[in-house]
Amino acid sequence: MSTRTLLRGGTVITSASAGEVLPATDILIGTDGTIEAIGPDLSAADAEVIDVSGRIVLPGFVDTHRHTWQSVVRNVASDWSLTEYLAGLHTGLSKYFRPEDTYTGNYLGALEALDSGITTLVDWSHNLATPAHADAAIQALQDTGMRAVFAHGGGSKQWGAPLPSPNNHPEDARRIRDQYFSDNTGLVTMALALRGPQFTLPEVNKHDFELANDLDLRVTVHVGDGYWGKSGPIRKMKDDGLLSDRITYVHCCTLGDDELQMIADSGGTASVAPDVEMQMGHGFPATGRLLKHGIRPTFSIDVCSSNGGDMFGTMRTAIGMQRALDNAPAVETGETIERIGLSVNDVIQFATIDGAHAAGLDSVTGSLVVGKAADIVVLDDRSLALTPLNNPIGAVVYNSHPGLVRDVFVQGKRVKKDGQLVGVDFAKLKSQAEASRDYIVGEMPEAHLDGSWHPDLATQSA
Repeated sequence: MSTRTLLRGGTVITSASAGEVLPATDILIGTDGTIEAIGPDLSAADAEVIDVSGRIVLPGFVDTHRHTWQSVVRNVASDWSLTEYLAGLHTGLSKYFRPEDTYTGNYLGALEALDSGITTLVDWSHNLATPAHADAAIQALQDTGMRAVFAHGGGSKQWGAPLPSPNNHPEDARRIRDQYFSDNTGLVTMALALRGPQFTLPEVNKHDFELANDLDLRVTVHVGDGYWGKSGPIRKMKDDGLLSDRITYVHCCTLGDDELQMIADSGGTASVAPDVEMQMGHGFPATGRLLKHGIRPTFSIDVCSSNGGDMFGTMRTAIGMQRALDNAPAVETGETIERIGLSVNDVIQFATIDGAHAAGLDSVTGSLVVGKAADIVVLDDRSLALTPLNNPIGAVVYNSHPGLVRDVFVQGKRVKKDGQLVGVDFAKLKSQAEASRDYIVGEMPEAHLDGSWHPDLATQSA
């Protein structure tokens, strides 16, 4: 950046504290891409001034768990169970991805996230069959200009039968750490996406966590999803001395209350994917149970081969489901419901600063405060759905959608301007995505794109 930028007169949701909204407020972005000042009527004679009066200005959303590579086969799994997903994707379509398909999937999926106001993405990259696939996935994230955590996972061999898997986490993670992420700086950083005790043998799980420790990396791991999640994965990790505050536990739906307390006591974080969890049989989203144990939930889009990829829909699913669960006992007994438990203020925090904390980036992003990166979203005020604006946070959670995302800034750089991503050749990207999809699906004759395909579980698990 060569000049400063002044966002003039917005309705600013800071996420610095729950419910904080600053009306008619300016944000000054410095030449280094950080927030230099916040307040009314700021003076900055040398700055580019962007009038955002009447518009909602908020921190970019943080998606703490997304299998971004699957975007080129989006919606093939919209009617699938978890078992069908494992068969259709992990022992099915995934093995046909070439490095160029991984690049296209990550580039498409990350831009989709950015376009909808997600400025930070934890890319749970678990289809890295070769080092070339990993290189392609990283390059795609870097090319988007978004903030991302590349969570290095395994390939189809790590997720196929037999489970629990006897395959160690790929050693190529060491090369990736040295080659791309040795100094922990830049918009894209690294973590390890581990399979954990549900999907690996005990000695493999220990090996994988030791690798994360050797590489000094945060860990994100699936636990508590469906029947597998009732196997006591957190108890096993505690017995092996693996719990820590550097782990994000994804799903948590079927964990025991004692296991949630173990996570809380260790300082761990959690990622909830309400759309996928309810569809595929993971169990009820654990939002409320996590809160009862003092764990701040964060949000995950998860399987973009199944559901939509924006945070607005995820927030609505999460708050609607949890409010229903909270209200159900009173409905059964006839008790008067005097006050709703989960607030829209909480939900915005989950999607921003709490997500940044789970990604290990809360000192950098997730809230609009002086000194942090200017990762900012501006919503368009030219919408009947936001008129009149009476409750800005309620309007974001219940009324907003990706089409209202007018401007997006990452580290102060305007990557979406007046409703259009900057520097993206949509026609070229669409052509590349369709070519990748056609190749991948063409390699698997039983796969169909009309919504009728359900994987043959007996065949695919063999």
